[in-house]
Amino acid sequence: MSLKDISTSVPKKDHTGKVSGQLPYISDVKVENMVYGVLVRSQIAYGKIISIQLPILPEGYGAVGAEDIPGPNYVKIIKEDQPIFANEWVNYIGEPILMLVGEDLNILYRLLNEVEIEFKEYPPIYTLDEAINQKSVAGVNMASYEFGESLEIISAIEQGAHQIIEEEYDTGYQEHVYLEPQGMLAIYKKDEIEVQGSMQCLYYIKNALLSALACGDDDVRVVQSPTGGGFGGKEDFPSMMACHVAVAAKAVKKSVMLVFDRSEDMVVTTKRHPAKLNYRTALDKEGNILSLCVDIYLDGGANVGLSSVVLQRALINSAGVYKIPHFHAKGYVLKTNTVPNGAFRGFGAPQSFAGIESHMGHLSKLANFDPLEYKRKYLVKQGDPTITKGIFRDPILMQEMIEHLLNTSEYKKKKEEFQRFNQQNQRYKKGIGTSLFLHGCGFTGSGERDHIKATVKLVKSKNGKVMLKISNSDMGQGILTTLCKIVAKELNLPYEDVLYPYPDTKEVPDSGPTVASRTTMIVGKLLERAAKNLKDKWQSGVEQEVVEHYVHREMIPWDEKTFTGDAYPAYSWGVNFVELEVDTLTGNVKLEKVYGNYEVGKVIDERIMKGQIDGGLAQGLAYGYLEKMTSKQGKIQQKSISDYGPPTSLDVVPIESKVFDNPYADGPYGAKGAGELTLIGGAPAVQAAIEDALQTSFQQIPITPEVIIESLWMKEGEEG
Repeated sequence: MSLKDISTSVPKKDHTGKVSGQLPYISDVKVENMVYGVLVRSQIAYGKIISIQLPILPEGYGAVGAEDIPGPNYVKIIKEDQPIFANEWVNYIGEPILMLVGEDLNILYRLLNEVEIEFKEYPPIYTLDEAINQKSVAGVNMASYEFGESLEIISAIEQGAHQIIEEEYDTGYQEHVYLEPQGMLAIYKKDEIEVQGSMQCLYYIKNALLSALACGDDDVRVVQSPTGGGFGGKEDFPSMMACHVAVAAKAVKKSVMLVFDRSEDMVVTTKRHPAKLNYRTALDKEGNILSLCVDIYLDGGANVGLSSVVLQRALINSAGVYKIPHFHAKGYVLKTNTVPNGAFRGFGAPQSFAGIESHMGHLSKLANFDPLEYKRKYLVKQGDPTITKGIFRDPILMQEMIEHLLNTSEYKKKKEEFQRFNQQNQRYKKGIGTSLFLHGCGFTGSGERDHIKATVKLVKSKNGKVMLKISNSDMGQGILTTLCKIVAKELNLPYEDVLYPYPDTKEVPDSGPTVASRTTMIVGKLLERAAKNLKDKWQSGVEQEVVEHYVHREMIPWDEKTFTGDAYPAYSWGVNFVELEVDTLTGNVKLEKVYGNYEVGKVIDERIMKGQIDGGLAQGLAYGYLEKMTSKQGKIQQKSISDYGPPTSLDVVPIESKVFDNPYADGPYGAKGAGELTLIGGAPAVQAAIEDALQTSFQQIPITPEVIIESLWMKEGEEG
């Protein structure tokens, strides 16, 4: 199949294997001399291990713990604060202490229930509010940043303001709900440990293993298995699981498989960070914004993990898509004795956009403006400074995208129709809400240049087929297809002649992790350059190899200490409109129509992009009104998908979407990142629509039926 237009859809590389059920996921794999592992976990939130009493273990069964780790007892991520196996202190319910290994899982689960651990308990911190009150206590503040206009200048502005508006906004956990739970297999060999599993970031795992096993580069090999969804949940967490199985394999000299069931996966794996966002805005008499201060608190859970980087992106997005005259932001990651929180599609941006879009909507009501018109007054334009003193360099099509949706949705007509409907109906109320948003593509600041340093390789065989040698993982988002298309088009080869096997660190260079909306834009561009190089050197009938290294785009240098400079090389943009109906008797929300306009440079595959839009929007909308996860006394309460309540086919309504062409010079064929953008606008748009229907304000998501009913009762009490 030849490719005339890069955007035209082609059959996905893994389509047949997935549809036929023939693609083997990690739990399908069986190898010789393999045993299973189950984890002995802490049953308390915070305390000291006094003693461990194991049952009598049958022959062929064993226990592996901290004393079996050849290297340091921590998972190498950013900070050295997450033990592989807790051996003195435990910091959350579910923290791994030991692994039991053996041939029969039923026997292992019986033995697991017979392990007795004596703890000395200490007072834990269970909630973000408790952590905020104790943030000055040593160890509670795990990361913090502050930037923007000086508080002295803002204080002077506030003194001359007509009005100061303060709001507090809360967001909850969000569970990834990937189709395939976490799973890892360590294959024991005399000369190496090979780890296979469901993962996003092969070299994160390899680096963690090199540290834990205290071994050389050739002693460890990491291979991605077909991965049934990730959404960030398989970015950092698999490094811990890989250490568990690799240490166990080394200790018992057998291959070790560790696969979670859904209940264990939901209770002990990382989540989206619960957040508290405080806004303080100075207004003049006409309701114009004079200054804005934002404080963000993220619940990091028991270990910092990737939370400091999540906080960075949350802060960088804290002003949304708006040009605010005088802006100041401060943020904290705080420790609680709960399951650690980590990467999730959007990486801090969904919390910030939910908060700032809500706040701007509430300010519009004070100014007697339509929310959308009020927000449009402050939209950034090409050439404007970012809040970190960078520059929006590229064309911004937001006004055009908004106008298109105003016409497509008949927004003004709908507002009038819904107002009449609501006046005539006591039980059911209709509303329409909007959200405006962006997403920075790639790693924050100079991360690509200073830390990732991506490398890609193309290998041409004698028969003219070309193989991609990169470490990026397809987890359902379609890069097996899109990256092959980029190379095929550049080389003018049939799409079928470009191959992309599941990556293996023994075979591929480190092209960086599959995160941060970077794969298509950054890795795809490197592959495009490599393909051009190969095309120039092409020799028929011989094997050839080309390598390309990342080159940083010249921008305003990023300074992490002052939080200034260009945070991202490029931005993708989006607009969502949501129409819905609220049943005031039950509090249930029924979506009726959803609209999405996006600008992601140039689309590499239209069908894959449509999948990103529909899936991302469903996930983002659910974050706003459906999905609720709670922690009680340090323990996650939702242990199954049905307990948690992600959207079903009955909740997903028609999504009318359009992608605007705006090619980016440093992306392959003009492409930018798209995977995270599509989630971000869902929650704030659904909140705005619920508020429009009920003519009230909310300061939290998710807005569940219980929240709606409580709000209606309070409103009745105030009016009565």
